[in-house]
Amino acid sequence: MYDYDLLVVGSANADLVIGVERRPAAGETVLGSDLAVHPGGKGANQAVAAARLGARTALLARVGDDAHGRLLLDSQRAAGVDTAGVLTGGAPTGVALITVDPSGDNSIVVSPGANGRLTPADVRAASGLLHASRVVSAQLEIPLETVVAVAAGLGPDSRFVLNPSPPRPLPAVLLAACDPLIVNEHEAKVLLGEAGGAASGPEDWARLLLAKGPRSVVVTLGAEGALVASADGGVQHVDSVKVDAVDTTGAGDSFTAALAWRLGTGASLAEAAAYAARVGAVSVTRRGAQESFPTAEEVDALGGAGRRADDASGTSRRGEAL
Repeated sequence: MYDYDLLVVGSANADLVIGVERRPAAGETVLGSDLAVHPGGKGANQAVAAARLGARTALLARVGDDAHGRLLLDSQRAAGVDTAGVLTGGAPTGVALITVDPSGDNSIVVSPGANGRLTPADVRAASGLLHASRVVSAQLEIPLETVVAVAAGLGPDSRFVLNPSPPRPLPAVLLAACDPLIVNEHEAKVLLGEAGGAASGPEDWARLLLAKGPRSVVVTLGAEGALVASADGGVQHVDSVKVDAVDTTGAGDSFTAALAWRLGTGASLAEAAAYAARVGAVSVTRRGAQESFPTAEEVDALGGAGRRADDASGTSRRGEAL
């Protein structure tokens, strides 16, 4: 019996957000809105998103002994995340500088701070937490060697989910542990390198990535939904949901968290991705990252509304939910 449905190992940042009419070009200054400070970071976001959906969730991360760190711990606990694995100190809490334009698109620069001090030794010290978790999810806003240690330290029946963001080349031992590897278009091309340039489109990316060793692959396509691929199931398309996007910050994190949790409940990869697409769709209709993540009841309500919209004219703009 597992104590946790999902353990997230990853980053915890304070998001410093400014709305802009347009993002500045090189050397240009633009005026923006008042600064808003929100809890964020891919790891912390995924943990909150899963807990909001009802998953028994824990977070293994590192924050600074500062106001931003306390903000992050408070937000995790408020969502119901177990923070026993969150370490404190070693550097200031990580910070993400985010600009959001009127269409909801964002640009992000991350200062890792304490995230860069989450070490393989920290992971090994938390082996009990890894073995108590049905699914373990990670990203790349912490050191790559730490993520490799996570994959090496999994329980015998635990499932490992990786979103390689920000993307970089990955060692074969890490790719082989992924079930699935979740990438967007940019991440897929970075991982594929020269082979990505020769690919004709997302289906090729999925097949080429699968050939690199992951047990399964998910390619998210924004308004076009997602592709799921596995050795025994081929490549399948998963539809997106029609919504009016307000802010895409954190949408990919909510998608990954929802997919990871649903896989742990026994859903197929395609079923989990379809559910995750609905979760991501709800999140882009609200501003912010963690505060935009829905409950399971809100996701179910969107499913009904989406079906009704499809039966009608279906005129709403598709949001970049994935």
